[in-house]
Amino acid sequence: MTHRNGSRATAAGPAHAPAPLAAPVPVVLAGARGHGRRHLENIRRLARAGRVELAGICETRPLTAGEFAGAPVPQDADFAALLERTGARLAVVSTPIPTHADFAVVAAAYGVHLLLEKPPAPSYALYERIEAACRSAGIACQIGFQSLGSHAVPAIRALVAGGAVGAVRGIGAAGAWVRDEAYFRRAPWTGRRRLGGVDVVDGVLTNPLAHAVATALALDGTVRSGEVDGIELELYRAHDIEADDTSGVRLTTARGTEIVAAVTLCAERAAEPYVMVHGSTGRITFWYKEDRVLLQRAGHGPEEITYRRTDLLDNLLDHLRDGRPLVAPVADGGAFMRVVEAVRTAPDPVPLPAAAWRAAPAPGPAGAAPPAARRVVPGIDALVAAGAERLALYSELGAPWAAGSSEVSHV
Repeated sequence: MTHRNGSRATAAGPAHAPAPLAAPVPVVLAGARGHGRRHLENIRRLARAGRVELAGICETRPLTAGEFAGAPVPQDADFAALLERTGARLAVVSTPIPTHADFAVVAAAYGVHLLLEKPPAPSYALYERIEAACRSAGIACQIGFQSLGSHAVPAIRALVAGGAVGAVRGIGAAGAWVRDEAYFRRAPWTGRRRLGGVDVVDGVLTNPLAHAVATALALDGTVRSGEVDGIELELYRAHDIEADDTSGVRLTTARGTEIVAAVTLCAERAAEPYVMVHGSTGRITFWYKEDRVLLQRAGHGPEEITYRRTDLLDNLLDHLRDGRPLVAPVADGGAFMRVVEAVRTAPDPVPLPAAAWRAAPAPGPAGAAPPAARRVVPGIDALVAAGAERLALYSELGAPWAAGSSEVSHV
């Protein structure tokens, strides 16, 4: 099968049992441009440590010598052929969202373990297909939620379990990012809900700031689909795209926790995203990209600590070597995928009226090329923060462009 990025994840025969892994583990990278460059750098880091060997790259167009500094490796647009040719035992998949399921299923058929970028799939049905294929083949599959590798996650869970902030009232997540018009034009699937009749679901909640949602769910211990009781959505867009760029979601979990995420790509100023655990006697704020935690509780001064982080590919290798638990196993992606499915099946995002946003230059280094244009929603930074603080959606916070909206999906 040929995908829109040109690479092929060709159907293969019956899965064979994975052989015992010995270092260095041969690794194939599918998708080496864009975000895939980070994976390429990480694979090289692990190669220098003797843990892996870069066995091949799957890309539409082979990387040039300038893009690939190092000894050449096999390159092929046909993923299955590359796995067959290289004998890879592990694959990192960083291809467009609509292709994830096909790549994962082919890897499973070859008994190849996976690090699969988030979101793992654009629909719950495709997520189930991935999970079933991995389970049937007996392969390990890690979802690329880097924030879950932070040692702050178990530390916060321990604080909450120990009553550090009293009874949990709810969890808020805030993400205020800046993305310019060029960001939404970088690939045919970017900012799309569907492309050629195929689901993409590249909205702010499901891709750029998906970590805010996934991290909040993880802190609550809600990871499986059946642990989510209900979802409310407010999806808006200021940019001329199909998907949402300014959105809010409220989840009710089986344990009774209310989780609210307020996110945007139209911020006045870019800020570090965070998740906030609200307790009856205090709160915990976690800036998940920085691994930084602030504990505020009655009778104590504020306490701040920065934690270490376990790399997801390192963790996957440890899992394959000695059975160490995966940080973000595909089986624990069901709760997040409920959010993806809710976004996928929701009415199209509401376009904000022209009066609700203004054009602005994108920030950039001094002396660089003329800045690209972006769209800013005035007051959105404060609304995002208020959403996480008050566990409220934009319409409940009095945003004039959200007041009385009928585009709220109850799932």
